[in-house]
Amino acid sequence: MRKVSIFDTTLRDGEQAPGASMNAREKLEVARQLARLNVDALEAGFPISSRGDFDSVREVAREVRGPVIAALARANKGDIECAGDALRPARRKRIHTFIATSDIHMEKKLKKSPNEVLQLAVAAVKLAREFTEDVEFSPEDATRTRPDFLAKVVREVIKAGAGTINVTDTVGYGTPSEFGRMIKGLYVRVPALRRATVSVHCHNDLGLAVAGSLAGVEAGAGQVECTINGIGERAGNASLEEVVMALKTRRDYYGCETRIVTEEIWRTSRLVSRLAGVPVQPNKAIVGANAFAHEAGIHQHGVIMDRATYEIMTPESVGVPESRLVLGKHSGRHMVRKKLEELGLDVPEGEVDRIYTALMALADRKKYVYDEDVIALVEGSTGASADVWVLEDLAISTGRGKTPTATVRLRKGRRIAKSAGRGDGPVDATYRAIDRLTRLKPELVDYALRAITSGKDAQGEVTLRLRAGSREVSGRGASTDIIEASAKAYLNGVNRLLHGPAKVGPRILGRV
Repeated sequence: MRKVSIFDTTLRDGEQAPGASMNAREKLEVARQLARLNVDALEAGFPISSRGDFDSVREVAREVRGPVIAALARANKGDIECAGDALRPARRKRIHTFIATSDIHMEKKLKKSPNEVLQLAVAAVKLAREFTEDVEFSPEDATRTRPDFLAKVVREVIKAGAGTINVTDTVGYGTPSEFGRMIKGLYVRVPALRRATVSVHCHNDLGLAVAGSLAGVEAGAGQVECTINGIGERAGNASLEEVVMALKTRRDYYGCETRIVTEEIWRTSRLVSRLAGVPVQPNKAIVGANAFAHEAGIHQHGVIMDRATYEIMTPESVGVPESRLVLGKHSGRHMVRKKLEELGLDVPEGEVDRIYTALMALADRKKYVYDEDVIALVEGSTGASADVWVLEDLAISTGRGKTPTATVRLRKGRRIAKSAGRGDGPVDATYRAIDRLTRLKPELVDYALRAITSGKDAQGEVTLRLRAGSREVSGRGASTDIIEASAKAYLNGVNRLLHGPAKVGPRILGRV
């Protein structure tokens, strides 16, 4: 059966989503999980965009084995040399270079003639080949490029040594049928394309990214570029989990398969959601909270009789854990280790005791500890470095007719600091107290609270967005106390603002 490669660009295109920046440690954690997911290629970043991105790509190239490690570069000498340098430690590496080919981009953005663009594309591929034999070329905004010029560019970059041609729907303009016809047309116009790998990279501006990607596969594409949870600029990218499960569930129709370990999908989705600070909508296909939920009586009866009546895939096939009541305050360390292993949570041995202590403290506050509680606790653990603010204690004083006051104690390395704040409510008072200690007063752009598990003692998860100047980040926190969850989420965002990578400069131009 034909194999379709999965090129994951969560760490590059996905991270371009507003507020979704990750630091080097977080990117490495995601990259390792993507390797467990068994993606074929992993685009680690855009090295020229910042020193932080360069260092992240270099670290992923050094530490992660399995997938091809790719780096993005515009079609110019500086970008390509920087990408080649960042990828140097990788055993398997790819330089992904691109230049816009549509009339509007060439005229308005590049201010270059078609002939100049063609020359730059060919020169870029030839230079990239000096660093690696694995070179991918993307004609940016391919769906709005004149077919004859697109074919000419593709023909020449293949001659120059590009082994992968990535056909891009950069602005989500193409319909699935149009996109499929374009791929078929390229095969006809450029016979040499049969010797290369055709890749498709669709954006979701019209909600058609997954449909377009699948149409590309039907037309003969051998690689799909996508992101976990579909995150990315504007409306996002094609969702990896949707593309992969569509190909797996409808293998009879598409006649192809991927190498993805689908049982790792849910865990990967949760990890990216937490680290990028972008919540997964409940009705999201495959990984949403409601993806395998049935409320209507007719549906429930059908599922009871045979799950296949209303489920075209099983929760287990994508790694969704079944919630069971197995942990409590009398559970031992052995049971905790077993549960962590069962849930696929990668916790270093030295951290197990700390997780155990935290679980027992949670069990004292809750009647039952669910799988979701364990996951939230482990995912919420900071593994904080010495320059990160950590919540040590929080006390709230409030009541009817009384101005809410919050007293907060924070730790930063070995330093302990304490302050109080007053506000319109207990959350506002807590944030004012934190602002006094961190000396950062970001704007609260968005705030949302949801229950992770059911019952009166459920853990609450807070997700929010903070803005300081031109930077916007997300923050998340969980606790059985919603004020504490709010404080943790705020601190998570503050730490990102203080220490996260800045999204400036050339990154704006990296919109393949």
